[in-house]
Amino acid sequence: MPQDFSPDDDLDLFRQAVQGAKRLKHDQAEVGKAPRDRASIAASRQRATLKDSAVVVDGLSDQFVIDVDPEQELAWASNGVQDAQLRKLKQAQIPFDGSIDLHGMTIERARELLWAFLAEAVKQEIRCVRVTHGKARRLDGRKPLMKSHVNTWLRQHDKVLAFTSCIPRHGGTGSVYVLLRRNMLEGRDD
Repeated sequence: MPQDFSPDDDLDLFRQAVQGAKRLKHDQAEVGKAPRDRASIAASRQRATLKDSAVVVDGLSDQFVIDVDPEQELAWASNGVQDAQLRKLKQAQIPFDGSIDLHGMTIERARELLWAFLAEAVKQEIRCVRVTHGKARRLDGRKPLMKSHVNTWLRQHDKVLAFTSCIPRHGGTGSVYVLLRRNMLEGRDD
């Protein structure tokens, strides 16, 4: 035999069921991740926007430059970088979030700008950047200077984990993807 319930009965039943329950102070679910410290992230972003008064290039030596050919593909990885990670980098499966073009610069100017660019990328916790060095086919038959220097400098930089020549649409053998070491920010899960 069906029983008839009025809306008031339903409300009374609900009130009885939730009797003693406390109202939540916030309406966001806990998903298991540590909450972001918005103040430290904001401070980190603020520091990243400050311009350093002087760029100090330390550790990028020209004493032993590794000569490379204009069409030679570059690839290097520091100890501990897995082959699969290098393959992903080479196939452009790791997106780059910054780019610098060193065409037409003097070697000294390129070194300063590259150092500052990498320092800024590390400060902003960027994982991968692209450096365009060009190929510089020289009529005198000598090796391309900028490409050879960039190849040497990147191997010396302590924040560079790996680099490899780009796919054709990103510059081919005239550019490299550079995988950078990051200091993980709190709350970041990737």
